[in-house]
Amino acid sequence: MFKNLEKMLKGKVVLITGSGGLVGSSSVEYFSSFFSTVIGIDNDSRSYFFGDNSSTKGVTSKLEKKYPNYINFNGDIRDKEFIEKIFIDYGTDLELIIHAAAQPSHDWAAREPITDFTINANGTLNVLEAARSNCPKATFIYTSTNKVYGDLPNYLPLQDVGSRFDLDSSHPYFKGIDEEMSIDNSTHSLFGVSKLSADLMVQEYGRYFGMNTTVFRGGCLTGSNHQGAQLHGFLSYIIKCFKHQLPYTIFGYGGKQVRDNIHSEDLVRAFHAVHQNPGKGKVYNIGGGRDNSCSILEVISILENLNNSKFVFDSSNAARVGDHKWYITNNAKFKTDYPTWDIEYSLPNIVLDIWESS
Repeated sequence: MFKNLEKMLKGKVVLITGSGGLVGSSSVEYFSSFFSTVIGIDNDSRSYFFGDNSSTKGVTSKLEKKYPNYINFNGDIRDKEFIEKIFIDYGTDLELIIHAAAQPSHDWAAREPITDFTINANGTLNVLEAARSNCPKATFIYTSTNKVYGDLPNYLPLQDVGSRFDLDSSHPYFKGIDEEMSIDNSTHSLFGVSKLSADLMVQEYGRYFGMNTTVFRGGCLTGSNHQGAQLHGFLSYIIKCFKHQLPYTIFGYGGKQVRDNIHSEDLVRAFHAVHQNPGKGKVYNIGGGRDNSCSILEVISILENLNNSKFVFDSSNAARVGDHKWYITNNAKFKTDYPTWDIEYSLPNIVLDIWESS
């Protein structure tokens, strides 16, 4: 499934939280070739967040059948004793931790703020502390979000250029938003705040305790493993709605809001690059960049051309609280530190990949 899989000696143990989700399952698929044991933690919280159609049970079951070195633990990262036991059992054999478990929707977070915060912030602290106590030299990778910047991107001098909002090519952020954008004085959504709390804690465990921690602030993470839902997974969800003629609603901005999209396989290769040369308290924006950016209207046009049919959808003038009107990632910092990494999946390839699997 993964392209250009390099040969190397297998390590010992990799632990992946949220192993049934998009990033987690892609990480299992990739790292099963590099580690003798792959430990997954997934309790199918997605079915609680988004309904049975978004359940991860089928994904974890397939992973267990396909990869004999994969073991899934059905448990909650909020359960400190459960997390500690796994880390104690594997100890220093744990060489890599990919923390991808989360409540992932900024809309859903407003329904149950305590659930959102305890999963995203407290759960992350549990995993961090278990790692510090049992395998402090392991590489710790955390999947954060571009929502840590709140809605500050919406205050950029955006122009309506027809099918999308965009910046003038002379603007410093035309090539994408870098890590220097402020995380203060904006509306983040409660989800953005809980993820930012974890983001900062992961950084601090690197800087204060000297652990090998790296934060990835993702744009739209997507791919064929994505179980898209209305409240999460923009590209996967719109493709599913179009292909199966399900109702779809555009919320705000006339469908001209812009996202950049990175395939989960490209993301996990970035994880691998970090594991081979980890840093302490590093932070990287990661996404598809300008070449893989699109508005909702542009995605609809791509799908209509792909299937030679019209997409009927509804529109609402009410934008989601804290939602980005425009966001494109600048990957320059990561590519400078890891120059052999690059994006392999173009936007058309991502769309086709999701289309064929949905």
